[in-house]
Amino acid sequence: MVLRKQISYCGNYRFQAEKAMSKPSPSPSSSLQLVFLGTGGGRFATMTQRRRTGGVRILHEKVNIHLDPGPGGLIYSLEAGLNPQKITGVLVSHCHPDHCNDAEVLIEAMTQGMTRKRGVLAAAHSALSGNQQCEASISKYHQGMPAQVVDAKPSTSFNIHDMHISVAQARHTDPDAVGFRFDTPSLGDIAYTSDSEYFEGIGKAYEGVRILLLCVMRPEGSPWKGHMTSNDAVKIIEEAKPEMAVLTHFGMQMIFKGPSNEAKLIQQKTGVPTVAASDGMGIFLGEKISVQMPRKQRGLNEFVET
Repeated sequence: MVLRKQISYCGNYRFQAEKAMSKPSPSPSSSLQLVFLGTGGGRFATMTQRRRTGGVRILHEKVNIHLDPGPGGLIYSLEAGLNPQKITGVLVSHCHPDHCNDAEVLIEAMTQGMTRKRGVLAAAHSALSGNQQCEASISKYHQGMPAQVVDAKPSTSFNIHDMHISVAQARHTDPDAVGFRFDTPSLGDIAYTSDSEYFEGIGKAYEGVRILLLCVMRPEGSPWKGHMTSNDAVKIIEEAKPEMAVLTHFGMQMIFKGPSNEAKLIQQKTGVPTVAASDGMGIFLGEKISVQMPRKQRGLNEFVET
């Protein structure tokens, strides 16, 4: 298959967009790949699937992590050609369904149908034990099969193969919500904020990362307690100074406003190359950062009567 390529440059950064098949292209062993199995968030985006809610897959050498597997995490993995039985880690930032719905079935896949103690489960305290806001979202039965279970609280850290992962604070309606920072020995760091409102110092945990994934639920001028707007994203990016910012986890207001438009505004204000993720998009992190755009996918909303 011949790919049609569009090359653009932002400052010293080269971004490559390819219109290709929905399955991610093979990446060099020296690079890290992010696959966006969903870029939607919140109740209405989830129930309509106007944007998918399957989470993000992180692939690097022996590392195969499924991050925040919301509804569709399993089926969209299979559709993308990503075998869930090869997962080495399941990470859950908090107990809300758009972040954890498919965690248990992916744990079953990771542990070869619950027959082998294998892989790492790292989840917010609320997802493992519950809190005043929610019950535990991952059963004790499923917690019993991974080789390692991490109660992910701010300032804790753990490893999955040679990738070091540290847990960062978030402020959300689930008070146990957390973000994650991923350190690779040769490629630098990436990070994921999860759902959070802005607070002083949030950017410090993500300083100097090469790629920062921000869960930007709402557009500029539409604040919602415990959630991130484009205004918040600007402040976090200015504090963290990443090489590239990627917006994801869009609610319906953000979807209607246009995430790409918000990304352009954020880039203009911060000077940091900023991309609005789309369902099925891939990002390759090597010496340079390249973005692979997906072929248009059919969403559940095409089958739901509105």
